[in-house]
Amino acid sequence: MAGPKNSPITKPKRTEIVITRIFNVPNALLWNAWTDPATLKRWWGPRDYTTPTCTLDFHKGGAYLFCMRSLEGHEFWSTGIYKEIIPFKKIVCTDNFADRDGNIIPASELGFPGEWPENLLVTVLFEDLGAQTKVTVKHCGLPEGEMGDLTEVGWNESFDKLAESLK
Repeated sequence: MAGPKNSPITKPKRTEIVITRIFNVPNALLWNAWTDPATLKRWWGPRDYTTPTCTLDFHKGGAYLFCMRSLEGHEFWSTGIYKEIIPFKKIVCTDNFADRDGNIIPASELGFPGEWPENLLVTVLFEDLGAQTKVTVKHCGLPEGEMGDLTEVGWNESFDKLAESLK
């Protein structure tokens, strides 16, 4: 039986996004794009953003610090700690908003709406397909609402830039 006429359709609230993409490069090349700061700077961030700063202390317990800069010059810093690294297979790290010195700051300080946990969690899985590599990113802890949609757009635009940078 159908519901009442004109009943609203609501999207389920989500606090995580999962994106899978296949890249036409071998696993080692794609792994390097995630683990080499100079390479990562070429593709990190949404379409109209650059990454002028990217430092990685790439080992379990090590930290990273990224800066994304918009065309208007607004800077968004993020930091996190690597929780798990399985070479060529998996990266797990926390994800936090930060100041330029790498100190964790609340999302509200940047004007982002919603209830943000201090630590979000990002898991990146690499699946070797020979001449191609399948990457799955799971970003957990997002506040319910539009921020998940915006984060998904940002990841997809970053992946578009990553594919372009690997050509």
